[in-house]
Amino acid sequence: MATQAIDFKRARAAMVRNQLKRRGISDPHVLAAMAEVPRESFVSIEYQHLAYKDSPLPIGYGQTISQPYIVAYMLEALALENPADAIVLEVGTGLGYQAAVLSRFVRHVYTVERIPELAAQARQNLLALGYTNITVSQGDGGYGWRKYAPFDGIVVAAAAPEVPPPLVDQLKPGASLVIPVGSTGHQKLLRITLLPTGDIMTETLAPVAFVPLIGEHGYAETPLRK
Repeated sequence: MATQAIDFKRARAAMVRNQLKRRGISDPHVLAAMAEVPRESFVSIEYQHLAYKDSPLPIGYGQTISQPYIVAYMLEALALENPADAIVLEVGTGLGYQAAVLSRFVRHVYTVERIPELAAQARQNLLALGYTNITVSQGDGGYGWRKYAPFDGIVVAAAAPEVPPPLVDQLKPGASLVIPVGSTGHQKLLRITLLPTGDIMTETLAPVAFVPLIGEHGYAETPLRK
């Protein structure tokens, strides 16, 4: 099917209806944002016809854009108390899709991408689409972004061997970190909540499969491939 013949708006609505609502996503902020943000704008032309399939897609450099359901599931799992006033940190910008979705219902998104080429492309994508409440940085996301901490929520789009301590340290009391933890083939999605008492509550949400988090609080550096 030619890309030009695809009705992306209709495909997006079907994705929300069939992939998200039918599988239990119910947060109205997340659903509305997923219905608005054009996922086809965050993948290369060769994959645009697959933009609303229930699967991850390659974005270059050994990285992927997560499947729509996982994006929605992770953002809903943040359980933001006051989304309109929330400041959220994202680790693993990719080409900017998840940050764009977040930006539709939070006050500001700070997002960190390790790979310079992807960070630069994400900035271009977000600027072209008019998303002005997102700040992109290139660097090791395992350190978080202390300058803007503490955060109302942190979401990580890469799997770490253990939960990075700097990310937990940058949570506001009552806020949660949603992160995949584990090795290839043995990952679980965790929600780490800093309780008002100062205690940490850890919940296991689901089995997942993510690319590895690279850096001091992740796995060793691996060669990048386009």
